[in-house]
Amino acid sequence: MSNPCIICVAITGSLPRKENNPAVPITVEEQVESTQAAFEAGATIAHCHVRNDDQTPSSDPEKFARLVEGLKKHCPGMIIQLSTGGRSGAGEERGGMLPLRPDMASLSVGSNNFPNRVYENSPQLVDWLAEEMLKYDVKPEIEAFDLSHIHQAVNLSKQGKLKAPLYVQFVMGVKNAMPADRPTFDFYIETLKRLAPDAQWCGAGVGPNQLKLNEWSIAAGGHTRTGLEDNVRLDRDTLAPSNAALVERAVALCEKYERPVASWQQAREILGLGQPA
Repeated sequence: MSNPCIICVAITGSLPRKENNPAVPITVEEQVESTQAAFEAGATIAHCHVRNDDQTPSSDPEKFARLVEGLKKHCPGMIIQLSTGGRSGAGEERGGMLPLRPDMASLSVGSNNFPNRVYENSPQLVDWLAEEMLKYDVKPEIEAFDLSHIHQAVNLSKQGKLKAPLYVQFVMGVKNAMPADRPTFDFYIETLKRLAPDAQWCGAGVGPNQLKLNEWSIAAGGHTRTGLEDNVRLDRDTLAPSNAALVERAVALCEKYERPVASWQQAREILGLGQPA
């Protein structure tokens, strides 16, 4: 295969803490440093959350603004993708950072179960977040935790509520949601290609499923996500020393399957994004 593979690095998330792995970047300064190393290793999308001083998740637009400023300075050209996920806030608070006009933002278009809670994404909130993304020219990354989310994303796109072409991330391995099941993964790809032939897709696996989804996605011609948000280990016995180390593992898989790693310029062209501001 010759099509370039975009590697997304999810640097922090809402859950991993220093006690889980000291390499998890919490402060804005730590996140910028960790992302810069991951960028230099081959990642071209930074999926970003912010935290409070006590490591709890936050949706504070001021923290996001500081992070965006640092990433633009130290990772020029990298695609900045901010999270509107539900662990960091409630309701419209989840989209409070969209006026910062990041290149991308995550968008969950439906609800599903998480390990110990319902990840609630009401139609009203989804519509509002989608409207805000259009308003501020932010490309959504659809986070599909269920097959219905692919269908819903396509419906929203046909209604003109999402910036085209679609970029859909298959999230697998979350407890009580979709397991990392190969026939399901293959059906996801088939379904998206049938419903939205011009869409791009990415695979993300949680915990020990991260490496599995990296390999499945790269081998199948898609893009992939790695990083300490989803997985703090290299294997059962070894903590990942950095986000960059997880990116390097994905780069090695690209080499195995003869996929060039997308540069930031190529990633922006593939996703229909303009040049960095």
